[in-house]
Amino acid sequence: MRFFLQFISYLFHPLFIPIAGTLAYFLTSPKYSNPELQSANILPILILTVMIPIIFYLILLNIGIVSSIFMPKVKERIYPIIINIILLLTIVLKVIPNNYIAELYYFFIGLIIASLTALMFVILKLKVSMHLIGMGSLLMFLICLSIHFAINITIAISFFTLATGLVTTSRLYLKAHTKAELLIGFFIGITSQLLTVQFWL
Repeated sequence: MRFFLQFISYLFHPLFIPIAGTLAYFLTSPKYSNPELQSANILPILILTVMIPIIFYLILLNIGIVSSIFMPKVKERIYPIIINIILLLTIVLKVIPNNYIAELYYFFIGLIIASLTALMFVILKLKVSMHLIGMGSLLMFLICLSIHFAINITIAISFFTLATGLVTTSRLYLKAHTKAELLIGFFIGITSQLLTVQFWL
């Protein structure tokens, strides 16, 4: 059981949420987007939100600022979250404007709001679940896409609802967070997307 729940924590790591939301948009959108437009968004976002953060993580690990990819201590989270915010801002300012897609633009604005909120909690020496922030953001984005495009993606929404439950269970089982930290994280994720949805829904 422990191995399975650890696998869930890795599989749905917040690192993968931006690229997951990007892929979700292109897989669900009825709008035509040519392969060049898709690759012009997907590839830079993959590099900026997965590959570069992994490199930074390895550097922070080697110099002793973080102890693991899950950053169990509050003080370990400051630099990774700041780096994440800078990379998300780079996407919003440099990547998406070149191939503007409103839904993706405001999805990333929501992620920035969520990250800034998480940083505020860290500065106050309070730890909230980045896993649940990510899952809440992605789940709400999928629900909004379903309403926006008037399409039935119930299976995808159901899958990520189940995945959110599994992630919550894994974080509790591994004693990574308290129930309050998980609930606050999920609330931040959902709310950050709801704040931006009015601009594109």
